[in-house]
Amino acid sequence: MSQSPSQALPTVSRSGAGLGTVLLGLSIFATGFCGLVSEFILSTVSSYILGNAVEQFSVIIALMMLMMGVAAAVQRFFPDRNLLLQFVGVEMLLALLGGFAPLAIYAAYGSMEDHFALVLYGIAMSIGFLIGFELPLVLRINAGKVTQLRSNLALILSLDYVGGFVGALVWTRLLLHKLPLTESSFVIALFNFGVAAVTFWYLSRGEFPPRLRAAAAGGIAIVAALLAIGWSNNRVWSEQLEQRLYDDRIVFSETTQYQRIVLTQNLRQRETRLFLNGNLQFSSLDEAVYHENLVHPAMSIAARRERVLILGGGDGLALREVLKYPDVVEVALVDIDSRMTEIASTHPALVELSRASFADARVRALPAQGISGGAPRPVFQSHGRAESGGRAGVDRVARVEVIHVDAHRFVDGVSGPWDVVLIDFPDPSSVELTKLYSREFYRRLRGVLAPDAVMALQATSPYHAREAYLCIARTLQSAGFRVLPYHDNVPSFGSWGWLLAAPESRAGATLANRLKRVARFEVDTSYLTPELMHGSLVFGKDRLRAERNGINTLMHPVLLDLYLHHSWLEH
Repeated sequence: MSQSPSQALPTVSRSGAGLGTVLLGLSIFATGFCGLVSEFILSTVSSYILGNAVEQFSVIIALMMLMMGVAAAVQRFFPDRNLLLQFVGVEMLLALLGGFAPLAIYAAYGSMEDHFALVLYGIAMSIGFLIGFELPLVLRINAGKVTQLRSNLALILSLDYVGGFVGALVWTRLLLHKLPLTESSFVIALFNFGVAAVTFWYLSRGEFPPRLRAAAAGGIAIVAALLAIGWSNNRVWSEQLEQRLYDDRIVFSETTQYQRIVLTQNLRQRETRLFLNGNLQFSSLDEAVYHENLVHPAMSIAARRERVLILGGGDGLALREVLKYPDVVEVALVDIDSRMTEIASTHPALVELSRASFADARVRALPAQGISGGAPRPVFQSHGRAESGGRAGVDRVARVEVIHVDAHRFVDGVSGPWDVVLIDFPDPSSVELTKLYSREFYRRLRGVLAPDAVMALQATSPYHAREAYLCIARTLQSAGFRVLPYHDNVPSFGSWGWLLAAPESRAGATLANRLKRVARFEVDTSYLTPELMHGSLVFGKDRLRAERNGINTLMHPVLLDLYLHHSWLEH
């Protein structure tokens, strides 16, 4: 027969009960605090590697909660003897596993990609199982050691819930923005470890034989040493592991509030590549194919080009092409990530590639109440014209304003009309991105366009992601646009597609006829010619025939499923 808690654990003396209550209360707080942040860290790592943040957060947290329930059921079969040692053992394992988890996941993804999910979800389930052991053990310890908490279950649970709430605040307001994920995991591990170690040191005095207490103290010291080593080396290890994921040398990497930004360079080929969350955004060797196709078809058929709106395009490369047109008066570039535009405007490789398109641009953040702000500052572009005295002359190109806000919110608050809109969003690989391809978004966008405006947007691959490409076209049509598909081969990506769109109320020639009338571009291009542009309208037999129907909306994001589960498959 197992002993009851009161028989197995002597009660703390009256003089020590106050501190014991505080320490055990802090342990309960720590279980909620560290447990929730650990879930966030693992979910974020999974999102950065696999994409689709909503799905990954849901799966990771669901698996961890499942194992927490399993552990809560299993722990009742453990004896009441040495509950403190059981608690410390769980905390030490949790600190080690949680602290090293992001590094282990990175290593698994780089070396065993085919079985990576087993490692990721195995770690998540193991941490969830250990978290599930924590609170029941603390409750059993409370019942036997601190009589003041024995009958106050509400206070115990409240401390756990409050710990979770504080953990969420610390994660969203501090850790996510200030530290790498590999470092945040060690911060949480060290906090959890410290609370458990101090609690054990105080509550175990006089309870265990000296040898047992010394052995436990030795184990705690070993874990402390391992965590210290991990903390001091995590950034170096992270860089080494991350480098294994890329063919070329990483020259810049940073995790922002919204994404993981990585720049690589191949000096032999003189190539720079930009990756966001592990997904290639462009290669300097062929980015002109992409950006010239995005910009010049729309600009060449626009009735006017005075006011141009660029949604996305934080790398400044679409802006570079727009600024070639001397009749552009005002450009607004909307990108949610201020660090992306800051890096694009300061990193030498990106500045050279964009021809300093962000130079002198006025940058502002969106106030909570809506779109506002002063007049944009002018951006100047040299045309090599010499003035008297031998000084190079410059001509005014446009006023450029860079606005850091979600594009959906921008469209809700901005006034029109815009003559040309260029949409350069990442592929719709997550719920957050899919809403920017929704009928509701396109309808709002139509409301800020001039009646004779023209719009161009990247729309994924019509070959590798045909159903997603055609879904975007259908969604635009359902929002009141006439749509013209076109495509080209971008060597880094393969066959790629864009869409031209104009409000249906526009009278006159069709988009295709207007495009075919373009005999020459008014600006210099490095790749695109009118003949190539005309040929981009031609698709192979049945390449524009959809096998699935559906319009992408906020409440029914069918595009997400089409992109994630019906794209990039072998044809």
